[in-house]
Amino acid sequence: MRKLLLILPLSALLAACGAIPQASKPARQAISQSTVQVTPRPEMRACLSSLSAARAAFTPLPDQYFGAGCSTLGTVKLASLRSDDAQLALTNLGPVTCPLAETFAAWARFGVDRAAQQILGSPLVRIETMGSYNCRNVAGSDRRSAHATANAIDIAAFVLADGRRITITGDWHGGTPAERQFLTAIHSSACKRFGTVLGPAYNAAHRDHLHLELSGRSFCR
Repeated sequence: MRKLLLILPLSALLAACGAIPQASKPARQAISQSTVQVTPRPEMRACLSSLSAARAAFTPLPDQYFGAGCSTLGTVKLASLRSDDAQLALTNLGPVTCPLAETFAAWARFGVDRAAQQILGSPLVRIETMGSYNCRNVAGSDRRSAHATANAIDIAAFVLADGRRITITGDWHGGTPAERQFLTAIHSSACKRFGTVLGPAYNAAHRDHLHLELSGRSFCR
């Protein structure tokens, strides 16, 4: 399906494609994936409208069920975000729920870009991620991760207009004082917007990224 652009009317952005696949195998063989065409719920339409107003470039995606507690429902594919006056590129980002995309867009603009300019003296141009949707459990547990429902993003690095690349793995502890101040500031900003934020201070599994998750609780480490 041809990708949709931000500048298209909202009604076009809300269109999804796909159909429920017909079972052609014996009943004992489970269908591992299905795609469902749905009419966007009012809250989804409102979220897409807000994301459009934030001048993010995105494509709404059809709902998909993968089985075993994994799904991508009410998701979008983000192509880029916007700062106050420039486009913000993204790397390695898969489906994310629309509310997560909306929160991520606000954090990138008001939390990250402005901190980069104020603390490091250069605007943000790219956010590098380690992905979003992943059908897996929380490390070391039998509980499904928020990644299994596209409700979490892992952030690895930030690239500035002057060419500097600030990484979680290299600069959280080993960066210059200004770089460490920047990472502390954007971590604090994330904690005010996302339900769960996990970084190098949490455990070794998060030594190289910030885990940003929308959840019903407030947990920041």
